[in-house]
Amino acid sequence: MTTLFVKRLTVIDCSVLSPARGLIGESWQVDVELDGDLDYQGMVLDFGEVKKSIKHLIDGQFDHKLLVPADYPGLLVAEYREGLHLSFTLQDGRDIEHRSPRDAVRLIPCERIAADRLAQIVTDYLSPQTPDNVSAIRVRLWPEPIDGAFYQYSHGLRHHDGNCQRIAHGHRSRIEILRNGQRDLQLEEQWADSWADVYIGSRADLIGTSRRDGVEYCEFGYRSSQGSFGLTLPKIGCYLIDNDSTVENIAQHIADQLKAEHPNDRFKVYAFEGVDKGAIGLA
Repeated sequence: MTTLFVKRLTVIDCSVLSPARGLIGESWQVDVELDGDLDYQGMVLDFGEVKKSIKHLIDGQFDHKLLVPADYPGLLVAEYREGLHLSFTLQDGRDIEHRSPRDAVRLIPCERIAADRLAQIVTDYLSPQTPDNVSAIRVRLWPEPIDGAFYQYSHGLRHHDGNCQRIAHGHRSRIEILRNGQRDLQLEEQWADSWADVYIGSRADLIGTSRRDGVEYCEFGYRSSQGSFGLTLPKIGCYLIDNDSTVENIAQHIADQLKAEHPNDRFKVYAFEGVDKGAIGLA
């Protein structure tokens, strides 16, 4: 018996519905171990095949989706012609509603989604799809270690050709701000704090606002190539920008806001989108 391992095979960028926190953007790095007998090549499984097939299976089923705790008592799921309609009541009584094609949602059999539980779900999904010589597979999910400011955001990109068009997917992201060529840790923390568990929406996608039981809500919606999407969530957790919430526009938006507040200073903003990728805004 031999064990093959791949560190950081992929990153699951997704959003999670949390009973306590609401809509949360997450980025989980994925490690995989495979136990098995050596094949005729002297391998458990070719690394190229692991990166192609195992990564493809994980990305297709869990990445860029809204992950929902199916056993949470505050969840109602209804099917409609184009997909699923979710109603999710938080522990504090506020509500989140989500409409989308079925492929944009993954129901997870638990009351609260955590990395270890999701890792077991991924393992159970992969196990029957490995070659016969692979006797066991183990999956570990872990967040990027971040020594500094970060925020967790969700968004949807109406005009994207791929899965980023799904209205509620997200990322756990670092932020670095250079002010006149020097890191400004205080500004980084300010932006990270203000964008904790935020939904960054485009003004063009905002359908309207409403008030129920003393809570203000924002309703977003659009139709894109994968179908019709809708999201209603508490206004206090929403942040609107004038264009699509791509990481390029987010980086430039932060830089422009900082420049407006400090017109005599120069700013360079590194806005990350999950792990080790992002965009730079200059102002």
